[in-house]
Amino acid sequence: MTRLSVNINKVATLRNARGGNNPDVVKTALDCERMGADGITVHPRPDERHIRRQDVFDLKKVLTKEFNIEGFPSSQFMDLVTAVKPAQVTLVPDSPDQITSNHGWDTVENQAFLADVVSTLQASGIRASVFVDADEKMVEMAAKAGADRVELYTEPYASNYTALGPEKAVEPFLLAAGRARACGLGLNAGHDLSLVNLAYMKKCIPWLDEVSIGHALICDALYLGLEKTIIEYKHCIED
Repeated sequence: MTRLSVNINKVATLRNARGGNNPDVVKTALDCERMGADGITVHPRPDERHIRRQDVFDLKKVLTKEFNIEGFPSSQFMDLVTAVKPAQVTLVPDSPDQITSNHGWDTVENQAFLADVVSTLQASGIRASVFVDADEKMVEMAAKAGADRVELYTEPYASNYTALGPEKAVEPFLLAAGRARACGLGLNAGHDLSLVNLAYMKKCIPWLDEVSIGHALICDALYLGLEKTIIEYKHCIED
């Protein structure tokens, strides 16, 4: 079964734009769980421009489904996640001022660094997922670093889905996904997955463990409503 983790960063962005607590990030996360989401994802950045450090602690207290925290493994981030102990941490190579994730790790160049971070997470009982491009070598070296899973960066798939067609778009992801399975890694995917392209990826890679979706899902919810949107995304990943 492929699980849907809803990234609520955009909800926090809307809250922070006006101040106060509207929309309520914690209530939204609980509503997402109630409406069928299998997990909640957040990406707290150092400037707290969307998810704040306190949000992470508040969410941990009340969530009943899987909690996934994304971020660059700075000392401050590692202190946060080892204190909170979510089910999963997704390691991304973002710089502090980056608008959004736009590439995966070079797991060859950063092999020793990632191995140390993964070991620290696992010692705290946290599943470690490494964000990578759809490149078989990057997947292999993530496995060598001891990762439990990789998350494939799917923006190129989303862009090429329209530009080149679904079959061409998914080709490198099929290869990377196959390598992950051969290496014994769990497999996640995220970035620019949507109601347009998600079902085809699931059809081609049925062993996906999890998709993490935020921006497109929240945009769709403006028109469809949050509950209907979550139901529609779940339909895309049904076996």
